[in-house]
Amino acid sequence: HHHHHHHGKHHRQHHNNTEAVPTLEFPRLRPGRHRWKRDWVIPPSNVPENDRGPFPKKLVHVKSSEANWKKVLYSVTGNGADHPPIGLFTINRDTGILFVTKPLDRETQESYTLTVYAVSSDGKRLEDPMDLSIHVIDQNDNKPVFIQQVFQGYVPEGVPPGTSVMTVKATDADDPSTDNALLGYSILSQEPKLQDSDTMFTISKETGVISTVASGLDKEAVQTYTLILQVADMGGNGLTNTATAIISVTDTNDNAPQFDSSRYGGNAPENKAGYEITRLSVTDKDEAHTPAWTAVYRIIKGNEVGLFNITADRESNQGILRTAKELDFETANEHVLLVTVENLVPFSVSNIQTSTTTVAVYVQDQNEAPIFSPVEIVVEISEDLPVGQMITSYPAKDPDKAQNQVIKYKIGSDPANWLEVDPETGIIRSKAQLDRESELVDKNNRYKALILAYDTGNPSATGSGTLVLVLQDVNDNAPDLENRVFEICNENPISASLAITDRDLPPHTSPFTATLVMNSDKNWTAERQDNNVILNMKYKLDPGKQNINLQLTDTGGKSQTLTVEAVVCECSGDHTRCSEKGGYVAGISLPAILAIIGAILLLLILVLLLLLFLRRRKKKVKEPPLLPDDNVRGNVYYYDEEGGGEDDQEYDLSQLHRGLDSRPEVIRNDVIPTLLPSPQYRPRPSNPDEIVNFIDENLKAADNDPTAPPYDSLLVFDYEGTGSEVGSLSSLNSSSSGDHDYEYLNEWGPRFKKLADMYGGDDD
Repeated sequence: HHHHHHHGKHHRQHHNNTEAVPTLEFPRLRPGRHRWKRDWVIPPSNVPENDRGPFPKKLVHVKSSEANWKKVLYSVTGNGADHPPIGLFTINRDTGILFVTKPLDRETQESYTLTVYAVSSDGKRLEDPMDLSIHVIDQNDNKPVFIQQVFQGYVPEGVPPGTSVMTVKATDADDPSTDNALLGYSILSQEPKLQDSDTMFTISKETGVISTVASGLDKEAVQTYTLILQVADMGGNGLTNTATAIISVTDTNDNAPQFDSSRYGGNAPENKAGYEITRLSVTDKDEAHTPAWTAVYRIIKGNEVGLFNITADRESNQGILRTAKELDFETANEHVLLVTVENLVPFSVSNIQTSTTTVAVYVQDQNEAPIFSPVEIVVEISEDLPVGQMITSYPAKDPDKAQNQVIKYKIGSDPANWLEVDPETGIIRSKAQLDRESELVDKNNRYKALILAYDTGNPSATGSGTLVLVLQDVNDNAPDLENRVFEICNENPISASLAITDRDLPPHTSPFTATLVMNSDKNWTAERQDNNVILNMKYKLDPGKQNINLQLTDTGGKSQTLTVEAVVCECSGDHTRCSEKGGYVAGISLPAILAIIGAILLLLILVLLLLLFLRRRKKKVKEPPLLPDDNVRGNVYYYDEEGGGEDDQEYDLSQLHRGLDSRPEVIRNDVIPTLLPSPQYRPRPSNPDEIVNFIDENLKAADNDPTAPPYDSLLVFDYEGTGSEVGSLSSLNSSSSGDHDYEYLNEWGPRFKKLADMYGGDDD
């Protein structure tokens, strides 16, 4: 099918247009049928898009076989004819030639289907309608377009060549079945450029997949690559368009953290766990605060006992070395640790070298308390140990070997105050008699004391040890009675039973023996039953109080004689208590005691009254004189002995009255006058009663004394002095021409009136 361009003049009469176009005939109608044959295929008409005209332009000639002998009218319907876009296709109703009226655009619509009708002039249908297909042929009139202007891609650093990074895509509106829409991709430029190879990336011409073409992606060197991409149709040779691809290199752990120093040092005090010794700093070129940058520290040598631990400071990435347990200077005064550092995530490169450093920890010696070994010492000792005897030696050891110190001892706690310790040697002695029976000894016969050992360090450190004395009993306590008073009836008496006690332990106790001594066996009997003494009367005694002397002895022969008080009552048998009249309270009745106390108080009051009375009388006996003789000299001043004001000072007062000395008639009163007689002062009297008059008279004399100070030099106002030391001002003397006439001053007016009065007046 050849399409002829019409360059000539446009002809209005379509039928005169002799341009050769294909002729389509309506299919033949089969006899007896109204439909045209289905197997009749009408070829489509092909129209190129963007045709330049001129328009209208013939497309095809439709012809009916009836036209040879009949008048046939043609019409067309369908999209582009009588449906939008209306008028794109028209048909000459007389000739059946189909025209296109303007350029077509394949991208707007790529095919049209029209229906052509042939009818007679009276409107009768002559043919079955014919469907006509029109195809728009594609021209390369559309540029390819990238689906986005900027593509963002990410690639981990250190990937091998050939690693796919991202895919870019472009579209072309032209016919995809033609080369007009066959796209080819390429990279125009890359920023930054590489020194050795031109480009780091390549793009697949057909698929738009960008991949690495070289190795050496390093986030620390270049973080972003910018590629200018091009796409072209016609398989890469046609119309072009560009876009940008930004490829970010993502960090992988391709850098090992490096210690800033190969050796660190720090001090740590002994006996302190959790102490921060030092901080180790590292540099990691990976991106900060990512797992590839975060440091993980390990002590790989020197920490076998677990004395140290190391953690990372999340903010600064430093390694913080601390003591995990208490260090001991005496065991080791220096520890050398080997520390290595890695990252939170594994390294992405296999041949990477980890960094190690050495840390020297110097243990600082602290003054430690002396140590008693054992902490508690038990000593068995007899309670009758002689005072001053050594009990035991309890030395302490100073763990500080490096410090030259002395250990001294003292008693920390000794409730009974029985012990003393030698401050130098730690030997413990008794300083008082021990006593197992003391209430400070527990029921297991144990007595505890605290011994302290302190060193001479600064500050001093003190350790303690416990001394336990287990006291062995000796027979140092005689038997005793729980109760030494009993009551008994003097008729049919029931014998009294008194319990015997002994503070010692067996075998220093029972069996006891009880014996009446000092004639007590005259009226009484005593016998022992177990640990009791049974006492009874031999015959009826008078009511009252009786003392019985009883000697008790234990099995070790320790004995003492006790006085037991028997209160004999006027009663019979099993009495409960003695009657009041027969009873005595400690030999004296209560009223008697009160009477004695009253008498003593009365006596005291009398004595006090007597003392008061005597004191008052003594005051009235004699008034002492006003001034005893021997005190007079200290209390009375001789007024003529006082010094004279400024004469005491060393001022040169002569400057104040130059020339005064040559005028004897002027009396100066800044020095003692020599011309005037001084008054008579009365001498001190011998009789003390006259002293008041003596003072008064001398006071008056002093008040009227012209020669008495003060001498006031500032009162010399009444003397001008002789002549002037300055030469005479002769012009101020009266003029030699005799008296001056001042009369004219009166003529000068009122302002000069006063002057005229002064000079112009008479000489009076």
